[in-house]
Amino acid sequence: MKKEFHVAITGSDLADGSKEHPFRTISKAAQIAETGDKIIVHEGEYREWVKPAHSGYSNISRITYEAADGEKVVIKGSERIQGWEQVEGTVWQVTLPNSFFGDYNPYQEVLGGDWFVGKPGVVLHPGDVYLNGVSFYEANSLDEVKNPVMRTGVTNLPWFKSDELILHPEQTIYQWFCETDDDNTTIYANFQGADPNQELVEINVRKCCFYPAKSGMNYITVRGFEMAQAACPWTPPTADQPGLLGAHWSKGWIIENNIIHDAKCSGISIGKEASTGHNLNSRRHQKPGYQYQMEAVFRGLQIGWSKEKIGSHVIRNNVIYDCGQNGIVGHMGGVFSEIYNNHIYNIAVKHEFFGYEIAGIKMHAAIDVKIHHNRINNCTLGTWLDWQAQGVRVTNNLYYNNDCDLMVEVTHGPHLVDNNIFASDFNFENAAQGGAYVNNLCCGKMHMIKVLDRSTPYHFPHTTQVAGTAVVYGGDDRFFNNLFVGVEGYPGCGTALYNPNTSSYEHFIETLLSHGPGDVELFKKIEQPAYIHTNAYFHGAEACDHETGGFTDKAFDPGVKIIEEGAQVYLEIDIPQGMLDVPAKIESTETLGTVRIVDAIFDDPNANPITLDQDYLGAHRPEKPLVGPIQGLKSGHNRVKVWG
Repeated sequence: MKKEFHVAITGSDLADGSKEHPFRTISKAAQIAETGDKIIVHEGEYREWVKPAHSGYSNISRITYEAADGEKVVIKGSERIQGWEQVEGTVWQVTLPNSFFGDYNPYQEVLGGDWFVGKPGVVLHPGDVYLNGVSFYEANSLDEVKNPVMRTGVTNLPWFKSDELILHPEQTIYQWFCETDDDNTTIYANFQGADPNQELVEINVRKCCFYPAKSGMNYITVRGFEMAQAACPWTPPTADQPGLLGAHWSKGWIIENNIIHDAKCSGISIGKEASTGHNLNSRRHQKPGYQYQMEAVFRGLQIGWSKEKIGSHVIRNNVIYDCGQNGIVGHMGGVFSEIYNNHIYNIAVKHEFFGYEIAGIKMHAAIDVKIHHNRINNCTLGTWLDWQAQGVRVTNNLYYNNDCDLMVEVTHGPHLVDNNIFASDFNFENAAQGGAYVNNLCCGKMHMIKVLDRSTPYHFPHTTQVAGTAVVYGGDDRFFNNLFVGVEGYPGCGTALYNPNTSSYEHFIETLLSHGPGDVELFKKIEQPAYIHTNAYFHGAEACDHETGGFTDKAFDPGVKIIEEGAQVYLEIDIPQGMLDVPAKIESTETLGTVRIVDAIFDDPNANPITLDQDYLGAHRPEKPLVGPIQGLKSGHNRVKVWG
């Protein structure tokens, strides 16, 4: 029998949870709600970690947590702290007993793990301090708090613009530092003239806001909340991956219409759990992290990693911002999911720390995941699909003002990238093979990397079952009907970097046979095919030598602009007459062909064929379509609403 429970800040956990006698905490309702039940939370601020204790049974018999209609419900992983004492000048301190934090003290925990990159001698914590909702920077000493300096993370990735965070001269630096012993934790903070006992000052206390303590809590809906300020740990693919909000190795969650912000690391997690490995590389140093990650894949299979038990989540209509590591993260746990209509921005832009797991969306093993109609901007990296992104489709997304828009790494295809607007100066970091890039607007550089020292898994189509492993030779990519625009000072715009590749599968086989007898060593000598036709190139972007049917005007500048006007975003672009005459055609599963390593086709997760006959705006493509993501553009100046 389905039940409805209510929660209100005026309620009591000794009540019966009815509308007339609501519970006081969401956690109380989470302990008793069973499959089919609904929990309605009324307006107010709830400082707790909600840990659902029971699972839904199916997509139509789920447990639903939702904010009451028209009411603002906020769940925070922080506590308001008063009783600050002035140390000197604008620096204050507060001392809290360790019992205040329970079994997780974010100021004793050290932020780090596999693939985390920090500066030598600098220790960071998952805790944080907020003044009226604005997060501080952690200092390395009390002296730094008294005399603020900006310390930022480190990296050597080619698309990362700078190690240093550029501050405006008038920008105030807020910093904090902590000291802790067996009994107490003391936090020092420079409030730059504000009185912390009069303003709203909060500190991270809980690891999560909404995250089950145990895995296998299936078919749960989380709807309409604001969640913020959680002391989430670093979440690499070789560790437990708790986020501010997450499913914890479960199936069938719907996460919709929420506002998620100020996670120390990860906003929403659809990732793996601890038993398949937890930071073994940084703890033991016995093997490379790559090897531990490979083992995690097979351990996942041993505990039931399959379409029947894991993944198939829906993440839609959320706003996610100001998270330190990523907006959405997952390894293996996000298979067969759909991520759409989310606005993700300001991810990993504090630059307090770095690591090879940072992006607006960072997923490993995103098998048959569809990422579409999202707005992703002002992130260190927009979307990073790493390891086994087989069957993933990235379509109808708007990317801009990111250090890099999209990275696909050590995966073998098929993966389809179509109908997107990539408007940052660096569009693609391509460390993969077997991709199809169709009908995109690409306003920046592309970088291609071979990965010949890491053999990574591929799968029988539309399953998690491993069919084999392979290195990335570079190539086996398709570029059809794209519009490329060069950026001054950024060589590598367009498809010219594929000039060394063979021009067809037949050319590849012919070249292979010409080398005579051999095996593995031959494939490292020969460039895989690159299938390239009917693209347009402007403002210095260059075409591949063996392209057919394309159009190039290196001197023409389309003047591409992304313009934000309130909640709406517009694309402005100038189009020359010659681009309208490119002999493009509608691409489909049939025309995209078969990827070489996996021997699989570009179909949908249900093995149905795909036809790219709709554009970014949902308009139908005619038999002779325009290149790029948007139909209906005319010669001359165009202004098109692309979000909102």
